[in-house]
Amino acid sequence: MKSFSIQEINFVLQGTIIGNTSETITGPEQLEMASNGQISFIGHKKYLKYWESSKASAAIINQEFDLEPGENRALIKVQNADLAMAQLLEMFIPDAPIFDEAIHPTAVIHPTATIGEKTRIGAGCYIGAGAIIGKEVTLYPNSTILDQTKVGDHTTIWSGTVIRERCVVGHHCIIHPNATIGADGFGFRPSADGRGLVKIPHIGNVVLGNYVEVGSSTCIDRAKFSSTIIGDGTKLDNLVQIGHNSKTGRSCLMAGSSGLAGSVTIGDGVIIGGGVCVSDHVTVGNGVLIGGMSGVITDVADGKKVLGYPAIEARDCLKQWSYLRKAIK
Repeated sequence: MKSFSIQEINFVLQGTIIGNTSETITGPEQLEMASNGQISFIGHKKYLKYWESSKASAAIINQEFDLEPGENRALIKVQNADLAMAQLLEMFIPDAPIFDEAIHPTAVIHPTATIGEKTRIGAGCYIGAGAIIGKEVTLYPNSTILDQTKVGDHTTIWSGTVIRERCVVGHHCIIHPNATIGADGFGFRPSADGRGLVKIPHIGNVVLGNYVEVGSSTCIDRAKFSSTIIGDGTKLDNLVQIGHNSKTGRSCLMAGSSGLAGSVTIGDGVIIGGGVCVSDHVTVGNGVLIGGMSGVITDVADGKKVLGYPAIEARDCLKQWSYLRKAIK
C-alpha cells in the first residue's frame, strides 16, 4: 500500500503547510468519511465547518481559507484545491492489472497486423488484417481492433471496446470498457415505394486526436464519407453519442448521456452538460457552455452560455423560468 508523509505530499503539490502531523498518509477520502491517517480536501467554503468533526489527519484547502488545523493535524494551502487533489490522486493510483505475458496466447492477431514495442495484449483480444498498433499500447482482455485501424503510442483500451475497420486513434488516448468507435451512422430514408426504409451506407471512418478519453458505452459513429473527428484532448463521458460526420474541437468536455446528431461542428473548449442534445448540422462556437438537459437546435456563437429546451442564452432562460414560477403561484 502506498503511503507518504505530509512533507512528501507537499513536495508534489508545492503548497504551504499549516500545522503538522506525525501520521503517515495512507490515502485520500471524503472529509466526512476520512479516518486517522487519511487526507481530504476543501475546495469550497461551505465545507469548512466539517473540518473540526472530521477524523482526517490532513486536508488540502484553498489558500484564501482561514482554518486552524488542530492538534497533530495539517493543512496544505494551495491556489486550487481541486487541481491539487488531482495531483494527489496521481500519487495514490493503484497498480494496473497484471499481464503475466505481453501477448496472451488466446489473443488472435492477423499476420499482417503490426504491433509496436512493449505493447501488451490481453486474453481474447482480436486484431484484424493490416491493423497498426503503436508502441506501449495496452489492450485489456476481449478488446477488438478491426482491419486497417491505427492505434497511436501509449494508448490504453479497456475490455469490451470495439474499434471498427479503418478508424484512427491517436497517441495517449484512453478508451473505457464497452465503447464502440466506428459503428454505422444512423442513416435511413423511406424507400421509393413507401413500404420500407433504405439504409444509407457509411463508408467513412472515425479519427480520434491525441489525449482523447472516451467513456464506457460511448458510441462514435463513422462518417457517411470522410471522417467523424474528435479533437485533441477532448474528453467524452459515459453513454455519449457522437453522430456521423460530426466534429469536435480541442479540449472539449461532454458529460454523460449527451449527444450530437449528424454533421454537428463543435469548436474548441466547449463544455456540454449531461443529457444535452445538439441537432444535426448545428455549429457551436469556441468556449461555449451548454447547460445540462438542454436542446440545441440553432447555431451558437463563440463564448455564449446557453440553457433550456430549446436552448437560449442562459440569462434569458433563467428569467423565463423565474416568470413561470411566479405565474404558477
